[in-house]
Amino acid sequence: MNTRIAAIEVAGIQKAYGDNAVLRGIDLTVPVGTVYALLGPNGAGKTTMVRILSTLARADSGEARVAGFDVRREPDGVRRSIGVTGQFSAIDELLTGGENLRLMADLAHLPRAEAAARTTELLERFGLTDAADRRAATYSGGMKRRLDLAMTLVSRPGLIFLDEPTTGLDPRSRRDVWQIVRELLADGVTIFLTTQYLEEADRLADTVGLLDGGRLVAEGTPAELKAQAGGETLDDVFLALTGHAATPASNDELEEIR
Repeated sequence: MNTRIAAIEVAGIQKAYGDNAVLRGIDLTVPVGTVYALLGPNGAGKTTMVRILSTLARADSGEARVAGFDVRREPDGVRRSIGVTGQFSAIDELLTGGENLRLMADLAHLPRAEAAARTTELLERFGLTDAADRRAATYSGGMKRRLDLAMTLVSRPGLIFLDEPTTGLDPRSRRDVWQIVRELLADGVTIFLTTQYLEEADRLADTVGLLDGGRLVAEGTPAELKAQAGGETLDDVFLALTGHAATPASNDELEEIR
């Protein structure tokens, strides 16, 4: 596999849990400095794909390279190069926002002065300075997600996995996360995103992959997929290519998005 211009390269990845084949030979490539959105119905294998690429699970067969490192043979290199924000927050709610960031800096072995500067920088960037000395348990859902993303960025990874990062957030907090993603992209960071919100993928992704039945059934830009399915939105694409309706946004969410 050619890794010179690819942040992620996947060839023939398969994964099964017992008799349940979750991934059935996945091939995909994510160029450096782009957003790749992996969509699919619940249980399609999106999170399993993220777990394999971030070395949290092992594929049954196939190859994958992340940031130039083989996920099976060079997991430490992968882990040094990536950040992961999962569906569930990784923050310690007994600690303050600042303490959570300093803990991540310690885990990344940052020198004390650099850790302090990085903590201050991220608190400011994510609008958490005023809440830095409050326990994270007192944060709103949107603040917790911003802190979670800030913790992911402490070590300045060039590649970030965002596994359904806005699930459960209110529309305003969701838009805040979208803006953070755009800023990261402008900084040259590569982002691998899974989401249930097709509007999110439409707005953020350079490339969309549609996973169904353990296979990548379609891949392309949002515009290309709409043209292929003869639809006006990714919701139309989702329904046409998988036979499933996408997770609907509420009326309030749709109004906020507009």
